[in-house]
Amino acid sequence: MTFRLLEKYRKEVLPAMQGEFGRKNPHDLPKLDKICLNMGVGKAIDDSKILDEAVKTMTIIAGQAAVVTKARVSVSNFRLRQGYKIGCRVTLRGAMMYEFFDRLIATAIPRIRDFRGVSKKAFDKAGNYALGIEEVTIFPEVDADRLTHPLGMDVAFVIKNSRGREESQKFLKLMGMPFAE
Repeated sequence: MTFRLLEKYRKEVLPAMQGEFGRKNPHDLPKLDKICLNMGVGKAIDDSKILDEAVKTMTIIAGQAAVVTKARVSVSNFRLRQGYKIGCRVTLRGAMMYEFFDRLIATAIPRIRDFRGVSKKAFDKAGNYALGIEEVTIFPEVDADRLTHPLGMDVAFVIKNSRGREESQKFLKLMGMPFAE
């Protein structure tokens, strides 16, 4: 079973990047390595039900079981101790990654109210891209009526073989990422 975005990458994006970047070897061109989803739930210190809700919601969104994350250090100002459960995360690779990416750009992002495109400034030096989602209710599989607390999440696109921000941006644009003009 091939996914629409994976097929688009192989048939359209690779040839376009080979021509633009002047590299013939397809293994030397930018490629999506993994997508990391992260949900920080600071209120979970007081109420563990919020964390359970976040884990269930992330599992539904990702289609893969979420892992609970714990605090690495103690921060007294936040009443946070090392080892407290404060969030959850999922790392998507392969087919699940392309399926999530397709759902994100085709159904979830267009549901954002007053959407004018995602920022072009969220690239790091290596060419990886980070995107913050304020409300997970933009995903159609999440039932907004069942959520008792507003949840947001971070999405990080890890791109291999990129030689900087410009190449990664061009790659994601060819894949269908709706950047702001």
